[in-house]
Amino acid sequence: MVKAANFRGTTPGPSPGTRILVIGGGYVGLYTALRLQKKLKQELERGEAEIVVVAPDPYMTYQPFLPEAAAGSISPRHVVVPLRLVLGRCRILIGEAKAVDHAKRTATVTTLATAEEGTGPVQIAYDELVLAPGSISRTLPIPGLADYGIGFKTVEEAIGLRNHVIEQMDIASSTRDPAIRDAALTFVFVGGGYAGVEALGELENMARYATRYYHNVKPEDLKWILVEASNRILPEVGEAMGKYAIRELRARNIDVRLETRLDSCEDRVAVLSDGSRFPTRTVVWTAGVKPAPVLAATDLPLNEHGRLNCTARLSVAGVEHAWSAGDAAAVPDLTSDEPGKECAPNAQHAVRQTTVLAENIVASLRGEPLKEYVHKYVGSVASLGLHRGVAHIYGRKLKGYPAWLMHRAYHLSRVPTLNRKARVLAEWTLSGLFKREIVSLGSLEHPRAEFELAAGGRRPGHGPHGAPKNGPHSGPGGT
Repeated sequence: MVKAANFRGTTPGPSPGTRILVIGGGYVGLYTALRLQKKLKQELERGEAEIVVVAPDPYMTYQPFLPEAAAGSISPRHVVVPLRLVLGRCRILIGEAKAVDHAKRTATVTTLATAEEGTGPVQIAYDELVLAPGSISRTLPIPGLADYGIGFKTVEEAIGLRNHVIEQMDIASSTRDPAIRDAALTFVFVGGGYAGVEALGELENMARYATRYYHNVKPEDLKWILVEASNRILPEVGEAMGKYAIRELRARNIDVRLETRLDSCEDRVAVLSDGSRFPTRTVVWTAGVKPAPVLAATDLPLNEHGRLNCTARLSVAGVEHAWSAGDAAAVPDLTSDEPGKECAPNAQHAVRQTTVLAENIVASLRGEPLKEYVHKYVGSVASLGLHRGVAHIYGRKLKGYPAWLMHRAYHLSRVPTLNRKARVLAEWTLSGLFKREIVSLGSLEHPRAEFELAAGGRRPGHGPHGAPKNGPHSGPGGT
């Protein structure tokens, strides 16, 4: 394997065959690879460098748009960015990194092909490593959570949750059992951060609108509960805007419970730490994230939270030829006077870090000085549903329609590619001119169900492998 370091002639550039391995296809993986392929265009064309991107999915999900996708304001396909479309000069490998041996400069990866062939994982050698696998949902050993909880980190989960909410309204409108009706119309969201509040706000807004098409389901029949373990929600927008968000949600008859935990959701009953019990068919878990498991399967230094110890130059501390940013990296915040403070693992930092990260990788290959990442946090915006939001930007506090408009403008500017920007803007425009789409496409989760029924004689109402379509283990998260 050729090591990257030397230059040839008078033209600076990586040595022949330099392989840059990017693990992860999220914010950091996509943006870093995108900038690398631009800055190393000539080297890539001459075969002097190669960029390999390993990602579990062939697309990057723009997660801030998941709540709007769940509410039907944006088409699911416009929430994702196809990696092959954007990274035309990179080699895309759909798979999952299981381990990294940086001492040997190899990564252990399982791919779709190895799964089909029944063979073991492959070893990929590299010269420079960008480790950006992102994060996964942080769950707790709560009884019933694994069986009935619904996550909200992927586009599949967002669309599945949308289908599920509409299906529950269908169940409530047709059942004669009051207990089933009440459970179907009770929606419990756990976690008062961005994901939980925005998902709840958008779906409540959608469901409220949908009730006009149900003759026996009224908005006041819906019960929405937000459970937060701390004494505030949306801490990123500040205490004042957080309190405003609580007032706004409660004004919409949403039950916001602070300093409360979910103790159990066994048998479709949400039991809270304050003693409340809510029969429900919907428990959405958005209570934080944790680093991806592959970080623990490396020989790279981690902090106490399982994130990579990184320098302000976005290199892994004490290690050469290894880089990281975003959720996986603990990067010192040079704008803070507080000793040891790190940059928050959010999209605002992640996108900006990739610019410095890509430039530093190229500079390292060319023997040039490296830059430090310095960015003062400008603030946050959050949507509370259609035409409602909160924002705290550059010290200024906004609420209501202006904050909601700023939320949309900011995230539209951050969506990769002009293609996606135009499509999202067009959908927003059309959704403002026409009525909401409230159709449930739950059958998409089991596309072969009807054919299997016809071919195998399985009784109606059952999905693949004989599982009931609306049974206790169907739908998103087994709900």
